[in-house]
Amino acid sequence: MNDTSPAIGTPWVDDVSALVADVAPGTRLGVSGFHFTRAPVAALLQLAETGAGQLHYIAWGGGLPLEILLDRGLVARASLCFSSLDVLGPAPRFRRAVESGELELDEWTALGMINGFRAAGENLAFEILQEPAGSSLTTGFSRPVPDPFADGMTTPTVAVPPLPLDVLLLHAQRADDDGNVEIAGARGLDMSAVFAARRVLVTVEERVPRGRLGAPRSFVLPRTFVHRIAHAPFGAYPTSCLPHYPADHRALRRFVDAGTQALPPDALHASDQQRRVLSRRASRPAAAVCDALREQRHREDDEPYSVDELMVAVLARTVGPSSICSVGSASPLPTAAYLLAKHLWAPELLLMSHNGGLVDPQVRPLSLAANEQLDHELAAAHTGGDETYHWYYQRGLVTHEVVGSAQVDGRGATNNLWVQARDGRKIRLPGQGGMADVANLHANFMIYLPRQSTRNTPAQVATVSARRAWHDPKLRRAYGLQPGRTLVLSDLALFEYDADADALVLRSLHPGVELPELRENTGFDIRGAESAGVTDPPTPTELRALRTVVDPLGIRRLDLVGAADRQRLIDQILQIEEDVLDRLTSS
Repeated sequence: MNDTSPAIGTPWVDDVSALVADVAPGTRLGVSGFHFTRAPVAALLQLAETGAGQLHYIAWGGGLPLEILLDRGLVARASLCFSSLDVLGPAPRFRRAVESGELELDEWTALGMINGFRAAGENLAFEILQEPAGSSLTTGFSRPVPDPFADGMTTPTVAVPPLPLDVLLLHAQRADDDGNVEIAGARGLDMSAVFAARRVLVTVEERVPRGRLGAPRSFVLPRTFVHRIAHAPFGAYPTSCLPHYPADHRALRRFVDAGTQALPPDALHASDQQRRVLSRRASRPAAAVCDALREQRHREDDEPYSVDELMVAVLARTVGPSSICSVGSASPLPTAAYLLAKHLWAPELLLMSHNGGLVDPQVRPLSLAANEQLDHELAAAHTGGDETYHWYYQRGLVTHEVVGSAQVDGRGATNNLWVQARDGRKIRLPGQGGMADVANLHANFMIYLPRQSTRNTPAQVATVSARRAWHDPKLRRAYGLQPGRTLVLSDLALFEYDADADALVLRSLHPGVELPELRENTGFDIRGAESAGVTDPPTPTELRALRTVVDPLGIRRLDLVGAADRQRLIDQILQIEEDVLDRLTSS
């Protein structure tokens, strides 16, 4: 297991069973992809059959791969940044395992994990990064380090230890006979994980002769770093592997419906019919899909605006022509805001979708079934989240990433880690992902609360996922970062952090909301009420563009409904989209 050299001779093996046959109990295991993109599902299911237990799962996110392993009781420890099922909701097995103490959990920030992988891959004792100042996590995975070359004001830094992997399970589009592997689309933290791994075990959709790799915008991983490869068509199902097939959200919904019940053996296997349908859907050109989706109408032009449309307009107006905006996890409402601004007044806005992996896509309608497929084709570049962290985030180039939070307190601190139920039980939340990093690195730290209540606006959060610590414009410029604002937008009002008051201050009440209603639904003291204005409603131009160009299906609504209504709405939207895509494939 400690041998880091590639296998002698061909790395190809007969099947997935041979690929994972000698993965031992206690292995430090990483997985490729993220959320519903290129998860190595076939390899994970086969690994589960071996019964290799006491695994240490190490990845940016938990999600579906971790749920599969937890379903079989194979994971004892996890090092990750978050675990959810993205727009479909929480990861139930993860929550149960952490709350019960069955799963030992190490919390990392995204940038911390990237640099931990980097230290392991470069044989370094540690790697440094900007301190995630303001977060409770600064006392966990990292330690502060002084700058030995300091001759003035320098960014506070922390060191992280190496984060090595014994095995990385990687699913990719193609590999050639020699063992070189081609990866297309958003890459998550794949590149960092590859070089931190002692062994890289790969499944691919296609095997091709030497000289056939090099599809546009793809990355070719040299065979030096590849130890075994197995041919496994639909090996990422029900997640995506574009351009071969998109994620099967119907199958993922059934997975969510199962909750913490044991999965039936065929729950994550694609039938021949499902394979044909998904392959046909993936073959449709993005322009045709965009046109067909825009023929749908959730709301007509003359209908009154809704609160979700108001929130989209408020967020969009913070975006300027030179903005660089990043789309995080489960963010339909902020995505609509970025696309609205890009369509109407900021055509040069650079958007990074799929957690920084698809850079500079064109304006397209929001979608569930075809969302990744559209950006995959329309993006100028396919990268990894690790690359965009180094290129954009750490250099202070990102201006906006609107993040959701389970709680926000009166000083603008967020909590996506733990909350207490009314009966006193501690409830585990998905985690902070990269919020602890971006709270300081982005120009603007922007938080949205779709359904404000006293429960999600306490006077002070118990644990701090993220909070902006560096506010002063002069200090931020000295650290190489852009000055910006900390804003909290809810369905009732808009707040802004005031450094002099060290508190959130009310900037405006939404039309129709009175101050007593806001006080009744706010757990912290409301400051600035005497000077607060009224939020400007969406203009007719903004509404028309939102309803006909940016989000004709009303996917932004997913952020404002409760869990049960959310699943019903997802089913309704998926039915509309599947009908549209199937009509396109049959025409």
